[in-house]
Amino acid sequence: MAQIAYLNGEFMPIEEARVPVLDRGFIFGDGVYEVVPVYARQPFRWPQHLARLKRSLAAIGIDNPNDDDGWTRLVVDLVARHEWADQFVYMQVTRGVARRDHAFPKPPVRPTVFAMSSELVLPGAEQVERGVAAISLPDERWLHCDIKSTSLLGNVLARQAAVEARAAECVMFRDGFLTEGSASNIWVARGERLYGPPTDNLVLQGVRYGLIQELCADAGIALQLRRILREEVQVADELILSSATKEVLAITSLDGRPVGTGKPGPVFRNLHAAYQKVKARLAGR
Repeated sequence: MAQIAYLNGEFMPIEEARVPVLDRGFIFGDGVYEVVPVYARQPFRWPQHLARLKRSLAAIGIDNPNDDDGWTRLVVDLVARHEWADQFVYMQVTRGVARRDHAFPKPPVRPTVFAMSSELVLPGAEQVERGVAAISLPDERWLHCDIKSTSLLGNVLARQAAVEARAAECVMFRDGFLTEGSASNIWVARGERLYGPPTDNLVLQGVRYGLIQELCADAGIALQLRRILREEVQVADELILSSATKEVLAITSLDGRPVGTGKPGPVFRNLHAAYQKVKARLAGR
């Protein structure tokens, strides 16, 4: 299938999309992005994704180039141009094209808006049943991880370390406390209780944060957000990751050692089942 992209008001084959080399996204990583999962051609938790995109733009001082209806039309139009039932839409906004200078360019500079949609390939049944491996790493990223910035070198290096260790993800710690993964939020289960790091500047408040809270409420799982010590992670009954494109997955080994029983546990299974029910309602099944 030909993949269609959107760039500054125009739709085109993705191979034809071009940005100038002086775009500040290319030169400085000066921009933000958002990823929206789409099930049965319906954007999933779109209002929450849109709200986060606007928060990220405001946090780095880029004027929002679209109103809410404009962003919604863009997502709907991109989805309609592709035949996949399940997709994920990637949207990116940079500060625009200007002479290279660390300081913000003087107006008027038009933000660069790019978007594309790709097929959403979810974890297979075997991965869901077996769980995945992870490694632990120090969190060496900057101190505004709450902004969904395109400056992702720290995340890229962390993810590559996991790949080289033949792991699916890393679990990162800063000053002895859990933060998150390279591309996911991390959750800790003890008994029937679930814990997650607080939504401060050290983690990206994934849209799954709000969803996990809702799923826990529906499933009767007690959830607490607080600072979590490395030692608590090491003795967890279950570790769970969540992201837009992975949904929820059990981490069944950490640094080569089993987590809990070494198999997906009951908290994960309840969350995963509840997640699928929410998706089924969206698809009208």
